[in-house]
Amino acid sequence: MPEILIAFCTFPEAEVARNVANELVKLRLAACGNILLQVHSIYRWHDEVESSEEVLAIFKLDSSRYPEFEKKIRAMHPYEVPEIIAFPVSKGLPAYLEWVAKSSG
Repeated sequence: MPEILIAFCTFPEAEVARNVANELVKLRLAACGNILLQVHSIYRWHDEVESSEEVLAIFKLDSSRYPEFEKKIRAMHPYEVPEIIAFPVSKGLPAYLEWVAKSSG
């Protein structure tokens, strides 16, 4: 079975997150995207401590699609440096992981 990734990406608002998630799923770059509507982020940017309300999207995808996945998010994302991080799934329901692989591979 292919390696499956879980990827996180924050967005400035829900509509942007939905548009990106829809496009990624439509293009089979992700099997699905879950959108959590409110996250309070505190971070350092340009040597200042900032905070903002953001939306968090969690994506599941076949690792072979990651380069295209990242490229598409960067093209659609309004942030200069968007948070795009991913890590491999070490365990999971085999039927679910197979679905992710088929839906995004």
